[in-house]
Amino acid sequence: MSDNPDTPAVDRDGIADGDGVRELAEIPAIEVISRAAVMLMSSAAEKLGLADEDPDAGTHRDLDEARRVITALAGLITSSLEYLGPHAGPLREGLQALQRAFREASVVPDEPGKGPGEKYTGPVY
Repeated sequence: MSDNPDTPAVDRDGIADGDGVRELAEIPAIEVISRAAVMLMSSAAEKLGLADEDPDAGTHRDLDEARRVITALAGLITSSLEYLGPHAGPLREGLQALQRAFREASVVPDEPGKGPGEKYTGPVY
């Protein structure tokens, strides 16, 4: 919180609270893309049950939903690759880890190239 009433309070993500909402026009595109990718990654991990102690017994596991989120993430990362700079490697590695986790969680794994997002990234083994 700020003691100056003219300076809006900012949360941990750098977005102003309350009436001082940070304008989207002020946020660099790479930050918007990176935040969207991280949100999709987090959602996919939750839907794969990776946040639970025992993913196989997780109450939030939903592979159909995970497939959708991973595919959206793959599309975002693949289409934004040229702009991601130093963020590209870690985001791609995170995506591949989620694709592999999906394959491992599936009772009947998809054929190579048919898994979530693989039409954008190529086969993940």
